[in-house]
Amino acid sequence: MAEPHPVLITPEWDAPATVRALCTTRHGGVSTGPWGEFNLALHVEDDSAAVAQNRKSLLKACDGLEQIQWLNQTHSPRCITADGNSLPEADAAETDHAALACAVLTADCLPVLFCDETGSQVAAAHAGWRGLLDGVLVNTVKQFRAEPETLHAWLGPCIRQPRFEVGAEVRVAFVERFVGPSRAEIENCFSAAGEPGKFLCDLATLAALQLRALGLSRVSDCGLCTVDDPRFYSYRQHNPCGRFASLIYRLP
Repeated sequence: MAEPHPVLITPEWDAPATVRALCTTRHGGVSTGPWGEFNLALHVEDDSAAVAQNRKSLLKACDGLEQIQWLNQTHSPRCITADGNSLPEADAAETDHAALACAVLTADCLPVLFCDETGSQVAAAHAGWRGLLDGVLVNTVKQFRAEPETLHAWLGPCIRQPRFEVGAEVRVAFVERFVGPSRAEIENCFSAAGEPGKFLCDLATLAALQLRALGLSRVSDCGLCTVDDPRFYSYRQHNPCGRFASLIYRLP
């Protein structure tokens, strides 16, 4: 039997030629059951040997990649400098080292990949609504030596507004605390749901508005919904489930 080969998605953006970015799907791995096939997370009760094999296959499928920085994600605003050896508690990572990928795992939350215009520094951030509200994207942008207006950002597959129902307290928290967009812009990202006190949240637009408020003009959004697109894991639709990865690295 042929070895499974991961099915990958390449972002459509104008990143420098020396930067490699990709998003995995749930296809092309060895995990079974609710984690099938290409689960890359160790914390979701999948068989650890299967996850290790999937991670090995991912590394093999990426030209010029030697290490992947995995994170212990906690919905925090923390961004660390990748070393490829530790497993830090953080929800974003940056590096200027070649052949070392910054990666985040998601299954409805928003993955955001970054690079500067020279391809000398890259970053990946995990932006669920809590981390987004608390500043994970703000902190990631701050880690770049280059000015924000020279950065590129790519918004990956996430749960989209028609599917993302939140309580009124989430809307109030964004209106009162979210940094960057105007109050009107924030309010426009929440529409009333059918149930009283519930709202449909546009997570990706909130992120894009904040990035542009920070000075970024090159913000690309893939527009893919993890609930509606069967290529991706969705925690809200199926739990337990696996996690897919969004990663970015510089060529040696």
